[in-house]
Order: sequence, then structure tokens, then C-alpha cells
Amino acid sequence: MTAGAQTAARVLRGRTVSFREDPRVAGTDRAVRGHDDGAVAVGAEGRILWHGAFADLPKAYAGAPCERYDGQVILPGFIDAHVHFPQHRMLAAPAHDLLEWLDRFAFPEEARYAAEDHAAAAAERFLDKLVSHGTTSALVFSSVHAQAADCLFRAARRRGLCLITGATMMDRNAPDAVTQEAEASAEASARLIASWHGIERLRYALTVRFAITSSEEQLRLAGALLADHPDCILHTHLSESAAEIEMVQRLFPWSRDYTDVYARFGLVGETSVFAHGIHLSERECQALHDAGSMVVHCPTSNAFLGSGLFDIEHVGATRRPVRVGISTDIGGGTSYSLLQTLAEAYKIARLKGCRFSAFDGFYLATLGNARGLGLDGEIGTLDAGRWADVVVLDPEATPVLAARQELSESLEDVLFSLMMLGDDRAVRAVYVKGEKVAGRDRAAAD
Repeated sequence: MTAGAQTAARVLRGRTVSFREDPRVAGTDRAVRGHDDGAVAVGAEGRILWHGAFADLPKAYAGAPCERYDGQVILPGFIDAHVHFPQHRMLAAPAHDLLEWLDRFAFPEEARYAAEDHAAAAAERFLDKLVSHGTTSALVFSSVHAQAADCLFRAARRRGLCLITGATMMDRNAPDAVTQEAEASAEASARLIASWHGIERLRYALTVRFAITSSEEQLRLAGALLADHPDCILHTHLSESAAEIEMVQRLFPWSRDYTDVYARFGLVGETSVFAHGIHLSERECQALHDAGSMVVHCPTSNAFLGSGLFDIEHVGATRRPVRVGISTDIGGGTSYSLLQTLAEAYKIARLKGCRFSAFDGFYLATLGNARGLGLDGEIGTLDAGRWADVVVLDPEATPVLAARQELSESLEDVLFSLMMLGDDRAVRAVYVKGEKVAGRDRAAAD
């Protein structure tokens, strides 16, 4: 898009940070694009027109209203690659392990979403929480009820959000209130795809809860739907806990491993997104690499439920790298904040003897997740042509952060402190399609 092709509705000025590549692979110099005094020109239609140093702002945009964020960091809006809508109020629900937690808390809570009025009200609260924490796009688990997915799609569309979701498919090993016969669940998913997939900024996710709660017939039908709609996301869980893996082996004794179950039914491919992936074997990583699938790291829920420690260097090994994303995994996860999530990812990496820099973390929460979801042409960077979904972070939002900044000597120092010490209080402003929708804005208007 050439300068002057459109009139800028506003210019955001501050310390800009965006990514071109994965810093773990390309190195920081090639991967990071930033300007200490940068600017983002936003068009009236909600897309980014230009990003660069403020001193180089094209004359065509110089007369636009300028919202200044001096000393603050302007980033692409955060993307949450795995979060549960029906669990939005379930944070810190205690249980011995994942399977007990599902039976005691998750399934009873999800049963409430059979009531459309409950789901509609919950959708607004859920999206409010995401946006207030700087999350402007998400891949979202809904419940088994088609009307709950409808409610979430409608709420996201009204807000102009980029959102991917779908009705969850479960037909066994769960209470009747959260299961649906395999054929009926496939028919409901087909109807929802026809209604919502590709409508404005919405996409559909064929959502298999996990292999334990789906019969072979349901997995076969999900695979057939994915074959018919290959641009839909396949969203499920994989290799989260030892007890889960053992149960999968009992239910599918013919399988080589957990990943093989999904592969048998055509569910392992370029648009497949697998949450957790803590206990993956070398064979499974190779299969996921060959297919181009993404594994989503869920650090706070993995730690909270005692499921295990994700090994980012094992999964992303250069000999056969698997795409890696990052997520809050609410409500097993313990914070809506992707900053807090990155802090836990850093700690887990250290415990596993892996490196994990601030640049690695912010890449995952922006361009990394966008690439894994096939949305990097639309979101995830500050490049011209992308939607102007933006989060502004204040490195001095709290007294602790402010004191810490006195020691910062580089951009990485600033980002690291935000990653380790930040939360929703550090979110100064949130823009969706160029319009400010949340935050404690201290911008100075020129």
C-alpha cells in the first residue's frame, strides 16, 4: 500500500515493536522491527497504512490526529491461541489432576451453556476480559451447544474482533449434558460453518474436545468435515497429562501413540492446532512437523494442574521444528494476561534448561500465533495492510515496574520487565480495527 493511497484516521506515536521472523530461528537483528520514536498510521477502514520512525512519517499522514504514547510500547494486539469461553469464571478451581478437574468443575460449568441467555451474557463478559488484557484475537473453545457458539460469534462480530471458535464435539466419557451423538454434532458443526466461517473477521474451528471424549465415529465425521472445509481450524487437546495419555491408549489400543489417533482420522494437518503437547515423543514431533501442525504451550494451566513442564526446545528442535504457539488456557490457566502467561513460560523454560527471551515471548504472542493460525496476512504485525489491532503497554504502570525501568538499558530489558512483572495494569490502550476499545489511556493528543 503506497503512502497517500488512503487518508489516515489517526497516528499512534510511541516506541513501536513488531516482528518479521521468529527470533529463535532468525536472530534478534533480523526478527525484530522497532523504533524508539515510532509511528503507526491507521486508515479509516481500520487497517495499518504505514509503520516506521516518526521522523519518516509520510507527509500524507502528517495532518492526521496524533495520539502520543511517550515512553510506552506499541505492539500488535495479543493473540491467544487456546482459551475456553465456558470456563471464563473457573480460574483457580482446585483438583488432583486434569481428569478430576474436568469432572468436578469444567463439565458442570459447561452444561450451563445450554441456556442461550446464559451463553449470551457470558460471551460479553468473556470478551471484555480478553480485550482488557490486551488480547484482540483468539482461538476459543466453546461448549457442545451450538447456540453458545452462535452467541460468541455474534458478540465478536459486533466488536469487530478476529475470533475463531466452534461447537465442541463430545459423544462419550462425559455427562449427558455436555455430550451429543456423533452424527448430530457433525450436523451442528456443518450448520455453524455455513453460518459463520469467513464472515467478516470470524473463522470456524472444528473442535474435538480430546480423544477420550470422542468415539471413533465422531473422529471420523470430524475428519470428513475437515476434508470438506480445509480452511477451517482443527482445534483439540493433545498429550496434556500422563493419566490422559494412558486412557487414550486403553480406548485406542491399535494406536502407536496419542498423535496417531488423530492422524488415523485425518485430523493432523496444516490447520491443526493442538493444545499442550507436554509429553510428545520424537515420533509424534516428527509427524506434527511433517504435517505443519501447531502445538500450543499452556504454561499456567500446565503448572496449576501439575500436568508437566513443556520442553520448547524438544518440540521446536531445528532438525524437525514443530510450530509452537502460546495461550492462557483459561480456565485451567490462572490469568487472562498473556504477559503473566509469558512469565510462566520463561520459568518453565528455565526449569527445562531451555532459553526463552523476551523477544521469543512477544513473538509467540503476536506473529508466532498469527502464523500458526494462518492469519499472519491479517494480524500479528504492525505492517501496512494488517488490521490495526494494537496494544499499548506502559513499562512504568506500577511502582515495581517503574523502579525496575531505572535499570533497563535496552528494548529487551524493557520487554523482559513487562513480561515478568506486567499484567492488565500495564495495558494502557487497546485498539481493534484502529478504534480504541479498552485501557487506561494516558495518550497525549497533538
